[in-house]
Amino acid sequence: MQLLWCWRCKCEVAMLDPAEFRQVLSKRDLTKHNLREQFADVLAEYEKVTGFKETNPNAVYHHELALYGPPCKHCGKPLRTPRARLCGSCMAPQ
Repeated sequence: MQLLWCWRCKCEVAMLDPAEFRQVLSKRDLTKHNLREQFADVLAEYEKVTGFKETNPNAVYHHELALYGPPCKHCGKPLRTPRARLCGSCMAPQ
């Protein structure tokens, strides 16, 4: 787990490394019909791993370190993707 700026949430959040991401998503219960019930254990595991209470299952999917690129050379915020050539925050070319 690493704290990193999320361009969607506009704040620093707990990002999951690949092993943690698999661990958290393994808690999804596909036997449940209701989405809230399917993801209840996912959100509980995310809180257990990160210490942050998340209420939106979609946020867990975009709080994966592998989705983000290196820090911007100008502002230091992470690039939106590993292949980004332009910072989404300050628009500086990389």
